[in-house]
Amino acid sequence: MWNTLIYLALVVGFLAGSAAIAYLVVHVLRSLRALNRLRRGVGGELERLADLGEATADRLESAGDTEQLESSLSRLRADLARLAVLRQALDEANATFQRFGLAYPRK
Repeated sequence: MWNTLIYLALVVGFLAGSAAIAYLVVHVLRSLRALNRLRRGVGGELERLADLGEATADRLESAGDTEQLESSLSRLRADLARLAVLRQALDEANATFQRFGLAYPRK
């Protein structure tokens, strides 16, 4: 009888140890996969950050070039002057029609 209990205890201990090792292996594999995903993600983000840095450097180089900016500003000034003339003409037309509207009889 004692032999049977000893063998049963050995079998249960072996199964518990095997289950613990399987549990450990599963969690180690999950951790390794998560680490690989993290490394890929960090690598991709670092590459994107480097690309953004290069784009910023290119923009900074072109920001020093004021020739295009000056031409845009001169076009803007011309358009603003044209807008001022058109506004003045519209105001004059409105004033004329308001005076006409006062004299025009209504029902």
